[in-house]
Amino acid sequence: MKFRVIYHPEVFNDLKIAIEWYEAKKDGLGDKFLLTVRKQLTSLQTSALHFAVKYDDVRCMPVKKFPYMVHFRVNQEEKTVKVEAVFNTWISPTNWSERVKP
Repeated sequence: MKFRVIYHPEVFNDLKIAIEWYEAKKDGLGDKFLLTVRKQLTSLQTSALHFAVKYDDVRCMPVKKFPYMVHFRVNQEEKTVKVEAVFNTWISPTNWSERVKP
């Protein structure tokens, strides 16, 4: 089954903050992070159901080589994946729990 991927508006802010932080650490690292995340977000079109439900109906996909998780919901009837957040795994889940309320 192929899903359409949609994004919570704050996901773009999550990415911006992470990219800026990585760029401050090393030139080009922010771009590498973004490329990795984009590739994995695209893969959700076909692999969203491969990831376990972690919180209520929210699934998590780890970002390869970076300490981040993509938090998303799958709606099989509408054939959509809604990306709710891209968060650093060192951040407490309570910081994003308000965002992922249904």
